[in-house]
Amino acid sequence: MGADSDVRRWLRQRGAGTIQHPGGTLHAHLCRVHDRLAELECGVDTQLAGLAHAVYGTDGFDVTLLDWNDRATLRNLIGDDAEALVYLYGACDRRRTWRELATTGEVVDRFTGQTWHLSPGQMRPFVDLSIVNELDVIEQDPSTVDKHGAYFRSLFAAWARIASPQVNSEVQRLLGEGNQSTSARAQN
Repeated sequence: MGADSDVRRWLRQRGAGTIQHPGGTLHAHLCRVHDRLAELECGVDTQLAGLAHAVYGTDGFDVTLLDWNDRATLRNLIGDDAEALVYLYGACDRRRTWRELATTGEVVDRFTGQTWHLSPGQMRPFVDLSIVNELDVIEQDPSTVDKHGAYFRSLFAAWARIASPQVNSEVQRLLGEGNQSTSARAQN
């Protein structure tokens, strides 16, 4: 069929369907992120990166499906540009990167300690993927908004000038000032 169906099959073979994640399994999460990026008309490489974004683990989800030293395996499945985005996403040291990203354009690599200087062409896909990932977690686990909503609203506002307009619209739809989490609405 296409690269995305090959990747979905590969992810199942790597056990993504057995790993718990908000909203079910890691496989389901990866597929939702891919599908939302497609719905938001993000580029094909960004969509494929969304489907595989947690393969090397992430700073927020320390389960790996493939060692980051074996990047050629994923490159062969999704291509160089999509794999580079997956690596960048998985390698990102969020604490040392996210707050200043819009100002510095730098990502600190948690695997190697190296600092990556992103071009504008790299920034938007990275930010779009990062936001869409977090929005999926928020939708699947509304208590995330109760715990971290203010942080994400502030972060995504700082990223608004580099995110795509359609991703910014999703942020407003799900986290805009008028929105409350499901649990907060239930208490009212």
